[in-house]
Amino acid sequence: MPFLNPSLLNTGSPPIPEVQAWGGRYDGHAGSLLNMCQAVPAHPPAPGLLEHLSRAAEDPAFATYGPIMGDAALREAYAAELDAVYGGRTGAAQVAITAGCNQAYHVTMTALAQRGDAVLLPTPWYFNHRMTLDMLGVEPRPLPCRAERGFVPDPDEAASLIDERVRAIVLVTPNNPTGAIYPPEVITDFHALCHKRGIWLVLDETYRDFLPAGLDRPHELLSGEGWPENLIQIYSFSKSFAIPGHRLGALGAPAALLPELGKVMDCVQICAARAGQAALTWGLGALGAWRGANRTEMQARAEAVRAAFSRLPGWELQSLGAYFAYVRHPFGDASAWTVAERLAAQHGLMCLPGPAFAGEEAHLRIAFANVDAPGIVAMEERLRAAAA
Repeated sequence: MPFLNPSLLNTGSPPIPEVQAWGGRYDGHAGSLLNMCQAVPAHPPAPGLLEHLSRAAEDPAFATYGPIMGDAALREAYAAELDAVYGGRTGAAQVAITAGCNQAYHVTMTALAQRGDAVLLPTPWYFNHRMTLDMLGVEPRPLPCRAERGFVPDPDEAASLIDERVRAIVLVTPNNPTGAIYPPEVITDFHALCHKRGIWLVLDETYRDFLPAGLDRPHELLSGEGWPENLIQIYSFSKSFAIPGHRLGALGAPAALLPELGKVMDCVQICAARAGQAALTWGLGALGAWRGANRTEMQARAEAVRAAFSRLPGWELQSLGAYFAYVRHPFGDASAWTVAERLAAQHGLMCLPGPAFAGEEAHLRIAFANVDAPGIVAMEERLRAAAA
């Protein structure tokens, strides 16, 4: 085979296809296969959104190239949503529409860091975040998030990890994989640290619409008149609107940075899918009640998961939030990869092992948003059977 980029060859593969292959060996004896390895909304998109999407897909105007940074109407609608959430004053010139949050992150890292630089990632980390840095030849420097701290990173520990090679700190809240929710004051402290050290704070808030009541007080970074000069925020419409297949996300950044980000976006996809952008422009203003009901449903599922683990001997629920339960399995020193394979192939329950996120062998991530209430009951039954 001719030469291939060594950075790509040294990048790990995404774990979800491997786990899904294990599930393909399940014989169905305990019921339907439970896919709790990939964060996918179990509910369909709102009917009105599908109608607007269909209408836009039939309009030849949306079959053409659009603006690199996104259609103006959606940028304005998303800027208005940011203001509604955080109480600030954001303009369309400070936001861009991307082909999913993964593209937003990839574009951001391409702009912020070059080969030989480093970026602090909270561990356990989202594997695509690490993979992107590996491909770029950027060091993914672990920022430990410890169980005894509720998997919330410590700004003081982060400060000790920053040297002349570090260009940014990434925070993910609610976190993937742990579900941990970072308190607003922790986010503010991290931003102050980044400002002091002259580096960027990249804040991934993909799951912000699923913060539970009582923990949904927003941080204050976007509550002022302008956008903070060293903050990039990334977001996904996939979960809130149940449209992961339409690949639509967003980023917010200082207006002066957007032309540089646009260079990368033009090379990656030129523009996000336009029919979806048209539908979301309507949905951001019209689907508040529908989104709120989904948030309530996710909280009900989270509490059902909490109750299930309170009844499961040996299993320990260590963190819970948004879409995810992060649990300690009862099999001692057994590899989490081995445990996850057995759960999938023998018990029809697909989940991800902690080491897929650079986490500990004792941990599994269970994406409970993928299943309904009967699915959570089935999860409990299968985890009990696996530990019997």
